[in-house]
Amino acid sequence: VGGGKGGVGKTTVAVNLAIALAKCGSKVGIVDGDIYGPNVPIMLGIKTQLTTDGEKIVPAEKFGLQVMSMGFLTGDDAPIIWRGPMLHGALQQFFREVRWINLDYLVIDLPPGTGDVVLSLSQTVPVAGAIVVTTPQQVSLADSRRAMAMYRKLNIPTLGIIENMSYFACPNCQHEADIFGHGGGEALAAELKVPFLGRIPIYQPIREGSDTGVPLMIDEPESPAARAFMSAAERAAAQVSIASYQRPSIPLTVVR
Repeated sequence: VGGGKGGVGKTTVAVNLAIALAKCGSKVGIVDGDIYGPNVPIMLGIKTQLTTDGEKIVPAEKFGLQVMSMGFLTGDDAPIIWRGPMLHGALQQFFREVRWINLDYLVIDLPPGTGDVVLSLSQTVPVAGAIVVTTPQQVSLADSRRAMAMYRKLNIPTLGIIENMSYFACPNCQHEADIFGHGGGEALAAELKVPFLGRIPIYQPIREGSDTGVPLMIDEPESPAARAFMSAAERAAAQVSIASYQRPSIPLTVVR
């Protein structure tokens, strides 16, 4: 789950998509691929020291997810100052030296931009595809185009686009305000001929859940915003199945 720029809510989307897939009965893991700014443990409310089974690292577990993050291996305030080869080595550990158990989906929360992590990912494991998170505003759409161009060069298909912070629905009058513009993500999907997976509204409990470690899919699973995440997850799962059928070398235990 990636995008071209920061601040579009990639980690929030990745976490809630992973929980939605788990709620559908799938075995789901999530890797915090943002080595320099690992926030998945915060959003899942996990504070733990990882253990081993004598051979491999045992991932943390929360809300039905198996979780791996550099945040488990460093202090909350400790900066990670690494060059590319060290980052590549850490990513390889996340895949090869972690005891993932019977996964159907392995969701990768990517850092912003088009840097080392995606290149390392493409060289380490077979990738079923990328979900691009954008907001409706033009600056985000331009960066999303660059991200998808990078995925194409690395032979990673785009499974679809999710438009986050799509609109704000007033809780009192239900009026929808297009704070960041309207329809940009859907128009970009049509322009580039990739699936549009859905619109996620601006909804205060989404932010609150990310801060408190209880994601919206857990705290308010029947809310309209949670239903939007569930719908996006179902469409994404369908695209993974299509990608796996079209590229039989990709196993159904996939990385997104």
